[in-house]
Order: sequence, then C-alpha cells, then structure tokens
Amino acid sequence: MPGWIEGVLQHGHGVASGANSESPYPKGSISIQTPFFKALGLDLSCYWQGTINLSFKPLEIVLRNPDITFENMYWTDLHPPETFSFWNIKLRTIDNHNITGLIYYPHPETKARHWQSSSVLEILAPRMTNLGEGSPLQVKASEGCLQLIDGARLRAKLLEFLKFRVLASPDHFFANSSHLGIREWLSKTNPEFLILPNKDLDYVWNQAKTLYTET
Repeated sequence: MPGWIEGVLQHGHGVASGANSESPYPKGSISIQTPFFKALGLDLSCYWQGTINLSFKPLEIVLRNPDITFENMYWTDLHPPETFSFWNIKLRTIDNHNITGLIYYPHPETKARHWQSSSVLEILAPRMTNLGEGSPLQVKASEGCLQLIDGARLRAKLLEFLKFRVLASPDHFFANSSHLGIREWLSKTNPEFLILPNKDLDYVWNQAKTLYTET
C-alpha cells in the first residue's frame, strides 16, 4: 500500500445511518442494503450501520480498481437498482489506532438521490466513538486505487489547452468524443489530463464545444 492520506470527518446526509428524520429509509440505507450485499458475498455485519464521511476539500478524489463491484443491485422499491463498488482500506486515528474498513461507493450514474461531493469518501468501519466532526482521520488504500487531485485546476487547464485546437478545426475536433477516443487523443497530446474521471472530461468537452464553436 502507498502512504497515508489525511482527511477530516464531516457530517453526512444522515441517510446511510437513518439519523435523518426526513430520510425515506428510517432504518438507514446501509441496514437495508446489508442483507442484499451478504447474499452477493459481502458481509458487512462487522461494521457500523452507517458511513464515515471523510473530506479532502478542496482536493477531489479519484477511485480506480475496486476490490468488489456489484452492478445494478436491487435493494429498494423507491428507485431503480444501483451499482456499488468497494475498496479494502486501513484507517488510522490521531492516537495511532489502526482499523480496517471499506470505501463504500454508490456509483453516481445509478444513484437516484443524496449524491456525495467528489471531495468526500464514504467509509464503512467499526463504530469509533472518539471521533467527531472535524476530527482528522488517515486512510490508506492499495496502490493505484485512491488519488487526490486538484480537479478545478485541471479542468480549467484542460479547457484552455483545448481552445486553439478546437478553433483550428471546429468541424472535425469533436468527431470522436467517446471516452475511449478522448483518452486516446489525450495520451498522445497531454497525458497529464488522463487522471480526470470521464464525467470531468465530458464536462470540459461540452464546455469547449459551447465556448469555441459557432452555434
């Protein structure tokens, strides 16, 4: 595993634990999902039935190579099935207490509500009573799985990088705007931007098309 990275705890929506009185899941979404995950081979019984929300603002999180993914898992009648990914991690508190946990990632493209900021990790772990909002907590994941980026800077830099390339060939530049096509082009022209997730590439490409082509 690579080195530890440190974030700070923040309050979540209260939906995972059921603490939010306005949540459509009074028992908490984790409690409801747990038997469905167990049926698929993932036992969450050793974890607190809620999530720890770890913020790295203003940096943004890029996750890759999950240890487990369940696609289109049905767990409620309130919205369509969702895709979930998990990463095995280690956590370390300020007093050097180490525990194991999981990154819990409901894929935003299948998540109907209560989206998380791209700067916040949702973590499943045993209950830790000595932590509160603002407490520092360190996390360690396997190499290549978890990275922090300055997303705002990279998106702005990429948009500027595209400007004259679009203006030079506005009729042809967007001919292949698939994720594969974009990434192949970036690998040849400026690999620095390959760290950006697909949703960010889509956002910048759409911005460039709006700003740099005639409508």
